[in-house]
Amino acid sequence: MKKIIFLVPLIFASIFIQSGNAQQDAQYTQYMFNTMSVNPAYAGSRGQLSIAALYRSQWVGLEGSPTSQTLNIHSPIRNSRLGYGVSIVNDEIGDGTVQETYLDGVISYTIDVSQSGKLSFGLKAGGNLLNLDFNKLRNFDDEPVSGDNIENRFSPNFGLGVYYHTDKFYLGLSAPNLLETNHFDNSNRDSNSVTFLSKERINFYAITGYVFELSNDFKFKPALLTKVVGGAPLQVDVSANFMVNDKFTFGAAYRWDAAVSALAGFQISDQFMIGLAYDKETTALGSTRFNDGSFEVFLRYELVKSFQKLVSPRFF
Repeated sequence: MKKIIFLVPLIFASIFIQSGNAQQDAQYTQYMFNTMSVNPAYAGSRGQLSIAALYRSQWVGLEGSPTSQTLNIHSPIRNSRLGYGVSIVNDEIGDGTVQETYLDGVISYTIDVSQSGKLSFGLKAGGNLLNLDFNKLRNFDDEPVSGDNIENRFSPNFGLGVYYHTDKFYLGLSAPNLLETNHFDNSNRDSNSVTFLSKERINFYAITGYVFELSNDFKFKPALLTKVVGGAPLQVDVSANFMVNDKFTFGAAYRWDAAVSALAGFQISDQFMIGLAYDKETTALGSTRFNDGSFEVFLRYELVKSFQKLVSPRFF
């Protein structure tokens, strides 16, 4: 019988198994503050230069658990309908066993469809660099896994998105990576060998949310993210966030059959915002004493000039 190996995840809990399950895109609990990571049409939609950085540590306490760092920069182009952006994502699993870096450029085009509604179309192009050290891999019997190491293997990709929003509502559809890439595949080896496959599939996203003004100083925003990818379970994230005095946000989220989350954020000034999130797994993995949950830290800077000061900051 062929041995089945579960390698450390390649990019946020991807699994390499003999049957060839899909590799999923990165997942973020605070995606609502980092929307360009899932939809390129979001670029420039905030009306000023926006720089966002996020750090995620997943499954804290498990040896070799994934970590991720992201940096997004986007802005509208003055006196035009265009927006642009740059996205950098770095993921590392297993203390350097697997390391992948994404670098993408984004451009968007926005049209007015009503007095308050705007519709944007986005295009993302770029690729990723993959490094994999087979010398650090072991199977269930603690035997080394053989294979040729991968060093800075580049895989190009591109993605598309559409995004509609008003001051209180948004709806987006996107596929950030449209090329299905085989990172490596040794599934044709003999029956007594360890076999595995890493294939990047197309991930389709739908996001939506609405801001209810409960009073002048209190807002409520329910939001939904749905992700569909072949060979992997449907992902549904439901969240509810509150904003107090246009400064403090707090809320909770539920990832269907996966995790529950707590979120909090603070608008330090017109320019700076900081956000925190904590995930607790609801799967069997979450019940182990070696898993203390997942943490995110988010920081955003926006170039808001004094004459452009926002009376009511955008809640998305």
